[in-house]
Amino acid sequence: MSGTSADHLAVRVLGGPTALFDYGGLRFLTDPTFDEPGDYPLPGGVLTKTAPPAAGPADLGRVNVVLLSHDEHPDNLDHAGRAFLADVPLTLTTPGGARRLGGRARGLADWESVALDGGAVAVTAVPAIHGPLTREEVEPVSGRVVGFVLTGDGLPTTYVSGDNASLEAVERIAERFGPVHTAVLFTGAPRIPVLFDGEPLVLDSAGAVEAARLLGARRVVPVHCDSWSHFTEDRDDVVAAFTAAGLRDLLDVP
Repeated sequence: MSGTSADHLAVRVLGGPTALFDYGGLRFLTDPTFDEPGDYPLPGGVLTKTAPPAAGPADLGRVNVVLLSHDEHPDNLDHAGRAFLADVPLTLTTPGGARRLGGRARGLADWESVALDGGAVAVTAVPAIHGPLTREEVEPVSGRVVGFVLTGDGLPTTYVSGDNASLEAVERIAERFGPVHTAVLFTGAPRIPVLFDGEPLVLDSAGAVEAARLLGARRVVPVHCDSWSHFTEDRDDVVAAFTAAGLRDLLDVP
């Protein structure tokens, strides 16, 4: 994997929400999911993983920071992902997630920043809503989630959405940080029939297009659109939506 420059950020997509990239001399991993395919019983149903990861922990090299959208759902943090966190110096996540995980996890409130590598890199927590309604309506059902924006002198502003379904949240992020160079967008339109009348819990493909426009993104890396049966759209749907919108050139699709 190549390093970071003002014009390039190499992102390796490993499956589901898990992506690996180097930024400012540090190696970041999003939402670790390394289990093999299988079922995960949850209240109200079962989540089914349908494909193995493209790489395992032993293939990643030294990871400095995990950016964890949330810890409460296995399609964002599975059994092997939890075990992996023990070897990572820092996990950034929600305040509640940090309390539950303990160890080296640190919770960040919305708009709270942490300086890394002597201040060369800043990671700012940004709002995310894991469902189609307001935060107050969604969080008691699907929990609190967080996104992240990475910045640094001479580095490309990078947004990692986490499990966010709210374009209003994206608009607020764009007001503070736009235009964004690279947007790692969690997509896939996951649906659970008993939750929110089956509306998507994370951006669908049309929402990802609008998020890219709001952010003024120069590049979009779609993740979270494969490997789970409750994802109702896949990478092909994302490509089709961006193509129809005349924005296919923005997509970096593995």
